[in-house]
Amino acid sequence: MRISSGVPIDTIRFHIAKCLLKPQRSAKGGSNPYQMFCWEDVTAARMIRPQQKLGYSLGEILALNEEYRAGEQSPEQTTVVLQSQIERLEERKATLDAALSFLRGGLGGKAR
Repeated sequence: MRISSGVPIDTIRFHIAKCLLKPQRSAKGGSNPYQMFCWEDVTAARMIRPQQKLGYSLGEILALNEEYRAGEQSPEQTTVVLQSQIERLEERKATLDAALSFLRGGLGGKAR
């Protein structure tokens, strides 16, 4: 079965080179074996770009991905990882809200 991540192939190759994605190699394909992606790989591929837009470094994305995969068999660990990400995003949101308030204040409240 083929599932599209919607991510360009060059981006997938880059993510593999940076160990953000770790597909399994199949026995098919001879000297250039096929790379087999599981559902978690597809999910990770779809999440990398939004995480980058949120300001996560590739190292942070790798760490989050590894934490998530380590806990994929444990609902408790998954909850801990997701809660940690939520808290981090809430902190970033508060920082952005403060910056926006400051900038709007500099305009005398004329812009929204």
